Amino acid sequence: MAIKKIKLEKDLIDRASKLAELAGYSSVDEFITHMIEKELAQLDSGDDSIEEVEKRLQGLGYIS
Repeated sequence: MAIKKIKLEKDLIDRASKLAELAGYSSVDEFITHMIEKELAQLDSGDDSIEEVEKRLQGLGYIS
């Protein structure tokens, strides 16, 4: 498995760290990996329309 580093804003990491601890994850990395896998699985399922995906990505701050 290739490992690639990504940059995230500090406030996003802080929020993720708090939620990871509350949810019982062993690390923020594990939590973020799980969230990305969960989101990708939902996108891959084909259940969402393009508009729903765009709204979700806007809500997450990835697109404006």
